[in-house]
Amino acid sequence: MIEKQFKNLDEQVEILKNKGMTISDERYVKRVLLRENYFFLNGYRHLFTKSKEDKTFLPGTTFEEMYSLFLFDRSFRNVLFKYLLVIENNLKSIISYQLSKKYGYRERDYLKEKNFTKAPEKQAQLNDLLKKMKRQIRVNGSQHSATLHYVSNYGYIPLWILVKVLSFGIVSEMYQILKPEDQQEIAKIYEVEPEIFTIYLPILANYRNLCAHEDILYENKTQKSINNTVYHQLLKIPKEDDVYIYGKNDVFALIIIMKQLLQSEDFKNMTIELDHIVETLNYNLHTIKIEKVLNRMGFPTNWKDLANIERSRYVDE
Repeated sequence: MIEKQFKNLDEQVEILKNKGMTISDERYVKRVLLRENYFFLNGYRHLFTKSKEDKTFLPGTTFEEMYSLFLFDRSFRNVLFKYLLVIENNLKSIISYQLSKKYGYRERDYLKEKNFTKAPEKQAQLNDLLKKMKRQIRVNGSQHSATLHYVSNYGYIPLWILVKVLSFGIVSEMYQILKPEDQQEIAKIYEVEPEIFTIYLPILANYRNLCAHEDILYENKTQKSINNTVYHQLLKIPKEDDVYIYGKNDVFALIIIMKQLLQSEDFKNMTIELDHIVETLNYNLHTIKIEKVLNRMGFPTNWKDLANIERSRYVDE
């Protein structure tokens, strides 16, 4: 196995230059590389290289262009993260309200196995999740201010407080092991079928974690595809082999999910913020066109029209 050797800033600049990148201010480039990390920045090179085989840069590619894509992705990620947190908070509130109303507000009541699915194939998942939730009660009972308050003053932690310290992933898992009638009650609030909702939640949780850890967002692809929706149809997204080419397992698929789960005003505000970020990148690009970036993201050219489409009660196409 060949070891990766440490490269100082001068050597990093030389690597970029040897690959054909135009660098006009080496001091500036070194400052950026020191702050942002050569490895992370280099992850944004692909749109600027000649091909998968020829990894040299397109003629005229500047360091500023690649850095602009890096900053674009950071800004895009930050906006999506903000609204993913809105969805997360809403979901936690709705789930805790529905379950507390039906099963009680003490953990010894709402965490009973009989409150969850009886499906044999989900019993291992159910047992594992209940252990995770009980562990969170033990760990956070004396550490988190909200849970500590309830433990100290009331001797229990209601679900609407516990969800504050549960990850989006655990809450997503919780929905998967609810009784079908409880899944239906929660999904109905979002005007989505439970089967669709069970697809959406893990995707949202994965993107939430991706955003929180500053991973590359714009070209991310999910393992699972979302269903065809009326939004695909109304936006006239083209098909290839009878499959929509955008909005299935790309970042635009996430936008479609958020369209359905966010309040209309929140979604419109998010669209305005994202559009501003896209326009800023467009201004800074010279070697490639903004359409190349949007295509990698799975965004159709009319993506902004999604904000003006009325949210559908029946998401399926």
